[in-house]
Amino acid sequence: MYITISPHKTGGNYAQSAGDFVAYLEKENEEKAIGDYEHFFNQYGEEITAAEVIKEIDGNTAKLKKTEPKFYSITINPSRRELQHLQDSKKDLKAYTRELMKEYAKAFNREIERRAVTVEDIKYYAKIEQVRTYKGTDKQIQENQPYATKILQLKNTQREIRQGVSIGDIKKIESKIARLEKEAPHQQNGKRIVQGMQKDGNQSHIHIIVSRKDITNRHSLSPGSKHKASELSMHGKMVKRGFNRDEFFKSSEKTFDSLFQYKRNYVETYPPRKLFLKNPKVYFSILSGLPVNEKAIAYKMLAASGVPLMNIPTHKVQLALKAIKAIKRGVGKAIQSSSIGI
Repeated sequence: MYITISPHKTGGNYAQSAGDFVAYLEKENEEKAIGDYEHFFNQYGEEITAAEVIKEIDGNTAKLKKTEPKFYSITINPSRRELQHLQDSKKDLKAYTRELMKEYAKAFNREIERRAVTVEDIKYYAKIEQVRTYKGTDKQIQENQPYATKILQLKNTQREIRQGVSIGDIKKIESKIARLEKEAPHQQNGKRIVQGMQKDGNQSHIHIIVSRKDITNRHSLSPGSKHKASELSMHGKMVKRGFNRDEFFKSSEKTFDSLFQYKRNYVETYPPRKLFLKNPKVYFSILSGLPVNEKAIAYKMLAASGVPLMNIPTHKVQLALKAIKAIKRGVGKAIQSSSIGI
């Protein structure tokens, strides 16, 4: 599970309206019949229109300055293994989102009217998307890039020949291009994977728009707070503040596992990810000590996600600095592409 929380920006500044973001989330509906549209939903409602989402989010920004986020974007990216475990991905992901937003509310160390924040205080709208496209950061694109560069050069040569600028055999060049297309290491449905190509398989993920203000438009609830759970004195009173991201990320996994009876592997969990960033040797030492079946699944998942597992013994882990750096890069890319995301 890979989850991100970020304030929505346009051109480096905080977006003053949810309009552009909502329009972006509506892009998949452009190629669908009206009856097949994927609508927004929230904790209690279904088939919420884009116009209603914009109206509700834009109208819930009382006393917020232009320099403050008006709303946040939460993206929930289940891994392929998690999606395969679901019985009905659309129905199940909606149920998961609603349970997840309860945990989101709990992560606030705030009080509203002398009580803890609950999901009823959160104004949010969510939408399931089914399509993903390959990006420049994906391993497939990066490893295909040398072939893409050569193909582009050959096509430029072809164009120059046709324009009479150069002399050459166009058919031979076409043959070279065809060979390079087939030799590229990453293919999908018999074609070289290129940036912008839609990914095969179940690519379901969820986008959530969360208002910075609570449902009453009176209280600010910022998941972007730099403060974890803490208290400070304000006007002679102790005031709670902060948002515990660590707790939210951990509870997001527990919620998924409990809801769908999912058995999470070591490499899929949030605490090991943090451990890896701090101490890769300990991370792999623990990994190598897992039960045989669980360890086999872990290595398989890491390898499938593009993490280089060079020279990692299963008894003792003594990684050279160069190998650790390579593995870190691999894990980072895998997380970004949601292959083994947290």
